[in-house]
Amino acid sequence: MHIPDGLIPATVAAGGYVVAGALTAYSIKRINQSDNAQEQIPKVALLTAAFFITSLIHIPVPPTSIHPLLSGLMGALLGWFAMPAILIGLLLQAMIFGHGGITTLGVNAVILGIPAILAHFIFQTVNANSKMADIKEAAADKWGARKLQISGFLAGAIGVGISVLLFYGFIILTIPADIIDPAAERRATLILSLSHLPLLLVEGALTAMLVTYLSRVKPELLRGLSEARA
Repeated sequence: MHIPDGLIPATVAAGGYVVAGALTAYSIKRINQSDNAQEQIPKVALLTAAFFITSLIHIPVPPTSIHPLLSGLMGALLGWFAMPAILIGLLLQAMIFGHGGITTLGVNAVILGIPAILAHFIFQTVNANSKMADIKEAAADKWGARKLQISGFLAGAIGVGISVLLFYGFIILTIPADIIDPAAERRATLILSLSHLPLLLVEGALTAMLVTYLSRVKPELLRGLSEARA
């Protein structure tokens, strides 16, 4: 799901940097407006490390393989921290493992960052009436637990789904006119994109289970539930 160097035009890659830079700058602005930004640093570092490591996990889905994206999970748990965390993780992946690219870093950050921000809004919207102090009690209630599970699943699944759509759109819309077989390129891109559909369900279920677990043992980690939605 990472676009490597040389696959898209330079103008698109440059545009990706502009959009990613704007999203990161706005995210940092929102973070600085938070009263507990410093308290979130350990959680952000932990999830950034988890996001970084997922590029090494390859799940065979014939005729290709996929790896977890975690865009929805990052958005649900990190809120506005997700965008800079994803940008840092992608940079390290490109520099250390050659996964993705430097010229396409901005585009890849957009592919994963925008869905993460949307997942943040989805998670907050479903839990709009929840208060941080009541999360643990709400999780013990049947409907409260169900609402957390639904919001977590939607955040995780939609995060992956939008990332796949953005990836597909970037590749299909930038196929060079002089390529030998554009039809084959489109088929290959479609197959790669469709192979991520099982991941949509897996990450949705994973996010749902994780937020439910955290609501019981560490509810303060579910930041944003008591904040007004941006």
